[in-house]
Order: sequence, then C-alpha cells, then structure tokens
Amino acid sequence: MWSACDETEPNRRDFLTGMCGSLGGLGLLHLLLRDGFAADAKTAAVDGWQPGIGKTHFPAKAQRVLQIFCPGAASQVDLWDYKPELFARSGQPLPGEENLVSFQGKNGNLMAPPWEFAACGESGKRISSLLPNMARHVDDIAFIHSMKSKTNTHGPGCVLMNTGHAQEGFPSAGAWVGHALGSANDNLPTYVALPDLRGEPPNGKANWSNGFLPAKQQAVVMAAHLDIRNLKRPAGVTADEEEASREYLKRLNQRHMETHPGDSVLSARMAAYELAARMQVSAPEVSDLSSETVETHALYGTTSENKLLAGYARNCLLSRRLLERGVRYVNLYCASRASGVDGLLNWDAHKTLKADYERHCPVFDQPTAALLTDLKQRGLLEDTLVLWTTEFGRMPTHQANTTGRDHNPDAFTVWMMGAGVKGGTSYGATDEFGRRSVTNPTNVWEFYATVLHLMGFDFDRLSWYHNGFERKITDVHGRVIRDVLA
Repeated sequence: MWSACDETEPNRRDFLTGMCGSLGGLGLLHLLLRDGFAADAKTAAVDGWQPGIGKTHFPAKAQRVLQIFCPGAASQVDLWDYKPELFARSGQPLPGEENLVSFQGKNGNLMAPPWEFAACGESGKRISSLLPNMARHVDDIAFIHSMKSKTNTHGPGCVLMNTGHAQEGFPSAGAWVGHALGSANDNLPTYVALPDLRGEPPNGKANWSNGFLPAKQQAVVMAAHLDIRNLKRPAGVTADEEEASREYLKRLNQRHMETHPGDSVLSARMAAYELAARMQVSAPEVSDLSSETVETHALYGTTSENKLLAGYARNCLLSRRLLERGVRYVNLYCASRASGVDGLLNWDAHKTLKADYERHCPVFDQPTAALLTDLKQRGLLEDTLVLWTTEFGRMPTHQANTTGRDHNPDAFTVWMMGAGVKGGTSYGATDEFGRRSVTNPTNVWEFYATVLHLMGFDFDRLSWYHNGFERKITDVHGRVIRDVLA
C-alpha cells in the first residue's frame, strides 16, 4: 500500500492495489472477530482493558460471589414482603382482578400467609416467623422487592434469572464473572455449582452454562453428596506412569491446537485435564468437611436428623470452603426441579402452601444463616457479594379449590448482602397486596448491572461478539440500582 513516506507519487494502479489489500485486511479482521479469535484484542483496543487477568474497569468492592438460588418461585408475600392489607382482607376478592386466570387457572380470593411476620433487627424489617435464624441478618441485607420477570414458567424463569435470557444457550452470571476476572487460584475451578441433594434445578445445567463464551467458563459441578468422578488414580497405575501419560497427552493436545487455533472446546478440555490433575490434591482437601470443628457442624446443622437440612447444610459449609480458597463464583441451590407432587422437591406450592413451606423453610433457614454468620466472622463478607434469588413470585390469592398460590411474574423479591451493599435497606415496593411491582420496578438486567458494578465492571463494556451482536448479560438493557450500594 502507498503511504506518504513513499518517494514516488501514487498512480491509479497503486491506489486500487492498496485499497484491495486494505479491504482484504478488514475482511480478515471481521472474520477473526466473528469467530471470537480477536475478541480480547478488540476489547483492549477499545478501552485498554483485557478480560481474564484479574483486572477490572474500576476499583471493585467484591472479589467473589455467592449466589443462593431457591428454585420453584419462593413466595415473596410469605417470606420477605410484609403486606398488612393481605392479612386484613384475607378471604376477600382481589380488587379489580376478581376473575383472574393465571398460569394454572382461575384464582380464588386473597389469602393471608399462614404465619405471622416478625419485626427484626434495628431496622425493624418484618420477615416471616418461619425464618428465625435469617432474622438475625436483616440489618446486613438490601432487599429488592420490586423485581419482575418476563416469563411465568419455571425452566425459562430459572435460566433468565441466571443468564439474563429466557432461552438456553447464553452464559450464566458466573461464566461472565469468570471470563471477566479469571481465576484467583491455581488448583480449584473459577466457577462452581452446587446442586441440591434433591437434584438439579429446572432446565438443569443451562443454569450454569458458558453459553457462547469459551467452554472453560462453564461451572464445575461439586456437592457434598456427590463423589468427584475419576479423582483417584486407577489401581495398578503408578504415579510416574500417570505423569508420563499426562505429559504425552499434553504434547498431543498442543500439536493439535497448533493446527486448530482458537478452538475453545479443545483449549477448555486441555485446561480441564490440567486442573483435574491439580484437583487430585486440592479437591479432597476442600471437600473434607471432617476437618471442621464440632461447633461449626452444629452451627450449620450438618448432622441434623432432617436429611434434607443436613444435606443442604453440608453444601453451605462446602461453599464457604470454596470461597475462602479463591473460587470466584459459587452457585448454591436450595431445592431442585418440579415434581409430580407440587411443592415436594422445590418451592412451587400450588396446592398446599402451609405444609410445603413448613417443610422447606427449616431446610433453608439454619444452614443459610450459619453460612452468612460464618462468612462475616471470618471477614469474608468484606469482599464477598452474597445474592439470594428465585425465578419469579407468587400470587397473593389462592388458586381455586386449593390452599396454594399460583405463579406471579409481576412481583417478587431478591436480596443482596456483603461487599459494597447497603444493609438494612429495602428498594422498590409492590402494591398493598404484593400482586404487582409498583414503586421502582426492576428486572434481572438491572440486578446484574448492579452485581457487575460491585465487581468493578461497567456492564455496558463487558460483552462478547456472537452471531453479529455484542452480547451482554444485560442484553440491551441495564441500569445500576444505586440505592442498594453502600
């Protein structure tokens, strides 16, 4: 291509030749960006920031995230969102929606929670008396009472709450954080999902998928009740033989990588093999709960006669051990998928709300409160962001001919706690019955814009080029909810 430094004046042939070369280079750059090979270089060129090396856009409040998820649409009006009018007018029709037909059919009259709400902490925040242990933490929690969902179906709702999109195939929040920050340890995964003893949540692994991000960003599944497969060396194979095999496999993979540059699946598999080798030492140590004190086990309830409580408690304790060893993002699930009997395996109480929640709340209450207490006592809450989420809310009415509640995507509660969060606050509000979000209504995109802000990232600058779009967890939306920031 001709430049101003050339001694000779350009002619028409030189100009056309140079232009063709330039267009070819632009085309090649477009192909590289489309395939993701130059995504990091593009980001760096735009704002000088590169993902995956522990750097943030601006100083961060939080270094890691614990996200507790209660699948099944945990009821806001029965747990967190106190509505005196719902108690006062229980049994009366819902004004203006007397003949409402919702997800599973016709609704009956307003139905008060079967339990009282107790004023807790210095803030006097009222939460359900079913949660006496969680009551000790209300002054550290920022409640968001005005959440709305775009779906009333559990599978898409869970995926939306975890990824910002109701369709499968998009990266989860943990995958985005792992991509942005990279690992904080050499021997454990960056992102871990802990499914409940009762099974995986609705839509399963899509909740912790890497989506279109490199395959290494997907979560590694661990849980106290799950054996880590293939962790021990096979009988008859010596340590030297295993090391030699690993080195040989590494050379083969590297040779293959040289002929297939940019293959994220292959690079992720290579990284997984290397991590697996290191985890042969680190994973047994982190999952060995017997090293904890008797007092710690008693605090969490790991030896409870309630097997579901004990199982969730062990996962809570494992979560703390993962966080303190540098895992960036931990997804902790309390309950699982829907079942043939509503409310048996998760919080989906369509028919028998009282019996269902008197089963679920004790499982959730003690271990979760113990985990928060433990994190605080160890100083981990200073730079750990804790999230509590569910996929949508429930109606303030009862379903016709039942004592349960139907799905309600128009109003539900989530909360934050820990690094950078203004405790003892409530943001947004529902109407007098908890039917709709009316004051400062918000959504999953603003929720994760706030999470990323606390992690030190501008949500609008954290993207990945995919299928012609700069994709973000906030989609084309987003706004930081500054009222919940300390």
